[in-house]
Amino acid sequence: MGKHVSRRGFMGGMAAAVGYLSTRPSAELWAQGGPAAVAAQRARGRMTPEQYDRMAKLANNENNFGPPDSVMKAMNAAWKYVGRYGYPDGDIVQVIADHHGVKPENILLGAGSGEILDVVGTTYLLGGKKAIGCDPSYGSVYQHATAIKADSIRVPLKADHNLDTSKMIELANQRASEIGFYYLCNPNNPTGLIVPKQEVKAIVENLPKGMPILIDEAYHHFVNTADYETAIPYVLEGRPVIVARTFSKIAGLAAMRLGYAVAPREIIQQMRPFAMNSINVLVKHGGVASIKDAAAQADVKNKIITQRTKTTNELKAYGYDVIPSETNFFMVHLGRQVQPVIEEFRQREVLVGRPFPPMLEHLRVSIGTPEEMDRFMVAFKQIFPAKTRQTNVAGQ
Repeated sequence: MGKHVSRRGFMGGMAAAVGYLSTRPSAELWAQGGPAAVAAQRARGRMTPEQYDRMAKLANNENNFGPPDSVMKAMNAAWKYVGRYGYPDGDIVQVIADHHGVKPENILLGAGSGEILDVVGTTYLLGGKKAIGCDPSYGSVYQHATAIKADSIRVPLKADHNLDTSKMIELANQRASEIGFYYLCNPNNPTGLIVPKQEVKAIVENLPKGMPILIDEAYHHFVNTADYETAIPYVLEGRPVIVARTFSKIAGLAAMRLGYAVAPREIIQQMRPFAMNSINVLVKHGGVASIKDAAAQADVKNKIITQRTKTTNELKAYGYDVIPSETNFFMVHLGRQVQPVIEEFRQREVLVGRPFPPMLEHLRVSIGTPEEMDRFMVAFKQIFPAKTRQTNVAGQ
């Protein structure tokens, strides 16, 4: 193999080397997300590594296609630095800054965007402040608020599963003295729906002056509609906006842990003391390669949208409603409780998403490879009866 290390060899080396308008504590959210939930899921199932490898993994919104060759080669080449502290890091902060048209002082690295969300919470919720956001959404922000003995104000989604941004703006102004920051996941997890750009603009322009706005764009790369825009231009305007991004999704680097914040300089300075600075050298080089390989990102996006369209059309033809998604996952309405269904899928070696209260009859399914999505549909039809006999589905 020469200097090039195979994907299997690389991973082996890594293993060896290394309603709801409420302010109640959110204990139930601890079951909803993050690495701890994944570990708990594996513990409950008592899966061996071999059993885990056999599963179709459609539970955690990972990129099942994995990192492209360009990223693997960059990380393989960085192995020579693993014994060093002052190593060359590929100028990752500068590369990210250039990519977004900002300065390095506007960038803060994190161990995945999850660390960024925690850092924002620690920075702005100390002293009894609250986060305000929608429910359900990505639970990490609310979990962290609970962990640091803070809390949250959570506004329920509307009947169509979209965010009630008008109500959130109203509450943020009414209770401004209580609120540390405003949280927006766009596209939203678990629904997969976007917050249209005009609504984001209304949020930015109508919140109390100076209130930090955390906009989680973990699924930004998969959006395919003109009604959506990244919030990074608001950072360039000097607005108190913090955009969180991750390499866990489009780049396929979930287990390597790399994310970042883009924000005004003064906000980055406020956040920096709470960051762990624990990013490893391999993923820094992988992140640089990912940003530079736009073709690989476009390829993954195309594969995921193709599989998402195919699978959701099949589900609709089978008689089950699916929430339109702009992400690498979707939600299907089962008409029955999700929790026991998760085990029925697991028995068929398919891992699917956890419950997201109050949407307890909606199952979140991550997009996997064509083979994995075929396995999902086979399992789905074994578990659920057909509700319709449609034979011709538009778009197939």
